[in-house]
Amino acid sequence: MSLLAYQRGCLRWHQHLRCISLYPDSQSRLPKTSHRFSSHHHIPSIKKTRNIGIIAHIDAGKTTTTERMLYYSGLTRRIGDVDDGSTVTDFLPAERARGITVQSAAVTLHWPPLACDTPDHPNIPRSQHPHTINLIDTPGHADFTFEVLRSLRILDGAVCILDGVAGVEAQTEKVWAQANKYSIPRILFVNKLDRDGAAFERTIKEVGSRLKGWPAVCQIPWWEGGKGRFTGVGDAVNLCALKWKEGGDGKDIQKFTIAQLVEEDSSLREEIIKARAALVEALCEFDERLLETWLEYSDDSLAIPPQDIRNSLRRCIIDGSGKLIPIFAGASFRNIGVQPLLDAVDDLLPDPTERPDPEVSLGSIKGGLSELLQGKLSIQALPNKQVMKRAAPKTSIVSQIEACALAFKVVHDPRRGILVYVRVYSGSINRNAALWNTNLHVTERAQRLLQMQASDAIEIPHITAGQIGVIAGLKFARTGDTLMSYPGVNLKTGPPSPLNTLQLRPIDVPPPVFFAAIEPHSLSEEKNVADILQMLLREDPSLHVNVDDESGQMLLSGMGELHLEIARDRLVNDFKAKATMGNIEISYRECILSPTSVHRFVFDREVAGKKGIAGCEASISPLEKAHSDEDFIVTRAGNSITIRIPQTMPDESPRGGGSLPPDLPISTIQAALVNGAVAALARGPRRAFPLHGSHVALTFDPSKDFFGSDTSPAALSSAARIAVQGALKEALKSGNVGLMEPVMNVVISCDEATLGPIVHDLSSARGGHVLSLDNDGNDDRSALERLAIDPKRIYAPADPFASTTGADTSVPGQQRQVSARVPLKEMVGYLKHLRSLTGGRGTFIMSVDKFERLTGPREKAV
Repeated sequence: MSLLAYQRGCLRWHQHLRCISLYPDSQSRLPKTSHRFSSHHHIPSIKKTRNIGIIAHIDAGKTTTTERMLYYSGLTRRIGDVDDGSTVTDFLPAERARGITVQSAAVTLHWPPLACDTPDHPNIPRSQHPHTINLIDTPGHADFTFEVLRSLRILDGAVCILDGVAGVEAQTEKVWAQANKYSIPRILFVNKLDRDGAAFERTIKEVGSRLKGWPAVCQIPWWEGGKGRFTGVGDAVNLCALKWKEGGDGKDIQKFTIAQLVEEDSSLREEIIKARAALVEALCEFDERLLETWLEYSDDSLAIPPQDIRNSLRRCIIDGSGKLIPIFAGASFRNIGVQPLLDAVDDLLPDPTERPDPEVSLGSIKGGLSELLQGKLSIQALPNKQVMKRAAPKTSIVSQIEACALAFKVVHDPRRGILVYVRVYSGSINRNAALWNTNLHVTERAQRLLQMQASDAIEIPHITAGQIGVIAGLKFARTGDTLMSYPGVNLKTGPPSPLNTLQLRPIDVPPPVFFAAIEPHSLSEEKNVADILQMLLREDPSLHVNVDDESGQMLLSGMGELHLEIARDRLVNDFKAKATMGNIEISYRECILSPTSVHRFVFDREVAGKKGIAGCEASISPLEKAHSDEDFIVTRAGNSITIRIPQTMPDESPRGGGSLPPDLPISTIQAALVNGAVAALARGPRRAFPLHGSHVALTFDPSKDFFGSDTSPAALSSAARIAVQGALKEALKSGNVGLMEPVMNVVISCDEATLGPIVHDLSSARGGHVLSLDNDGNDDRSALERLAIDPKRIYAPADPFASTTGADTSVPGQQRQVSARVPLKEMVGYLKHLRSLTGGRGTFIMSVDKFERLTGPREKAV
């Protein structure tokens, strides 16, 4: 194709766009052959970048909505279907077989497509300009809560999807609370309005009462003839209505202005005017600037320009508090409402520069990344005064950091190998850059940088700040690792201490509560199975693998029954491991009941053919909160480990032990001692369960525990492990080791009629404690106590099928929620029992509350 012909084609395309401007602010500008525009790398502007996630309860339509977004942006040529197993983001065989998402998928798209740019103007909405959207489709099942958490850490905004029939469900409240924790701006999409029983009004009022935010209804559903099929939406922001062609792919949209609606549907016109007035009134309560604009227009809500309302919505949600919630409507499966939702992502959600400073930690010092880079964060306060022959670090060294990124996901791609998804927070990661892993203390090179666009990967030269990209070929990086680029870095020791321990947005991995034995079919397969398990652990840190010292049996631990089932399927079916997984069991814990005496051990033997000598003192006690500021303290798996290294003068030791060599810095000693203690705590003395709620105090005195060049990190770890084991044996002999079981927070959704049998079953047969009984209706008293939202004041258009929705709290079939604390042992296989009690209509989610000590009768039963 000649250059002139190409230019003519582009000109015709732009003319076509203006002719079909059905949606004046950003109608679905959809090229029929836009795939070619994504075949080369587009350098995104950080102001036109959106890092968003799709969050919701299971089966609310997250993946279905994502597939439509990919299709309308031009990245895919067909619409994937969850039921057919043809989706782009659910690519694992286990996901396609079950029809659910089990691991988050990241894709990059452009909306509107890149060919649709228009000149910048203050009154033109942001959605008229192409934006780069890095989108993450997250799981909805409670077993994969950690997958949602690690994705939320790197997001700048989120789209929460609700099932228009089920309303606000239990897992929706959970992910909403997690988004509140990270202060993520959100918009809400009420999906599945085409289904029988869809109740938009009830859902909106549940949003106010249960999500503790004021619903700002931006779109209302358009029912054909008032009580017919769901055919489109009324737009309260732009004062128009959009109608989708039935049975089409969603690209054929008719737009009706307020004037045209007089003939088309006068009742919808009146409802849109009500919705605009309610929207302006709600925004004026939260935004003084819009209140001033409203007064300028003589209190005429219809006269306020749409762009002023968009700007007000953006100001109200950008802090991530969730105090105001913009609400949109649609039915993704019927291809209705997705393009306006994409416009709202561009218009309302923030770019990376508008988000708060990401949290970093350097040892026990916490602060913001920009504070660190600007030298405002004092790193001299770190516990490094015990480094005897090293100068204190200078703040100026932080200015040399070239890039800082967080690896939030690791995927094993059968064609491309290991792919590490990263979010860059400062600087730029360039191809072939040396990256220091601050968790593993290794250096790797970023040989290939990729941008994932659906199932395709485009090679790019660099990943800039604010962007999400993929690094291919890293051998060691795991989920949650911090990667740093530093000029002239020593490949072995990394950046100067303490920068080599920098942690970006640290996250706590919840303790696993289920485990199952993995048995290779033969001894020759044992190494292959172990390697595959390590690959699974790199992808999912909430999985744990332990090897029994006595039997050599491998135990795989996870967050739930489905979690372990998915891991087994991947192990056997995807990676073709010749192994068998045993029955799923409960992971108990052991605890120390009273402090032990101090045990000292000197390790003196060869390690890997090299002589190793090191000493250490250890004692163990129940976990207490108070510790000295002079100590180095870490928390691992519910246990606290304190490292004490007394300061000594070099001449106090007859063997020169007071002076540590440069190749054995204080940080290496601390890491070695911690590793030894963790290894000892992984296997308790009573029933070989891991220790929990214990405090280990380790003392390394250079004057008597350091033996010159023979003291290696391996010897230090061994000394710490054996010293802690000695303290544990003493506790067992004196009867001071107890057993603990996991207790779960359980939320059960059921009908009013089945509430009594469920409560009786939980409290009597299962030994649980019922905490609360909540209505799913409009009188959620706890929500009103926390935030004074009167559901009667919330605007929502009346449901045409209100008699069948059960929105009235007096209807016997209304939904109720039971919150309880129940021992995990009693919840194994509970789903089948719940279905039998509720006729198949009950659902529940559960999460770990804490480990509690077993009393006499419970201990005997276990």
